[in-house]
Amino acid sequence: MSDDCLFCKIAAHEIPAEIVLENDHVVAFRDIAPKAPVHVLVIPRAHVANVAEAAAQAPDQLAAMAAAAQQIADDECGGQFRWIFNTGERAGQSVFHAHGHVIGGRDLDWNPA
Repeated sequence: MSDDCLFCKIAAHEIPAEIVLENDHVVAFRDIAPKAPVHVLVIPRAHVANVAEAAAQAPDQLAAMAAAAQQIADDECGGQFRWIFNTGERAGQSVFHAHGHVIGGRDLDWNPA
């Protein structure tokens, strides 16, 4: 855990969030500015900066994130979802704790930029 990380504080229940799933490996909570009917962030409990770092340093956490994303999609949007990771400031990452956006609940078009 990083003392100055917003997502670490959410995982520790120091900052409120609408948590939809949590276990020993991950915490998932609703995005405060949703882009679709279902927009949930899935984070590892271990503090890693981005998805590439998670894959290198905590692959078990990344696998747990994928399982959580699927469970959320199964529960909330018929099992179909988009899972987005922003890596780096220029790519849109604003909190430097790995997090995947589970997006779904409607037909999604493709607009990556």
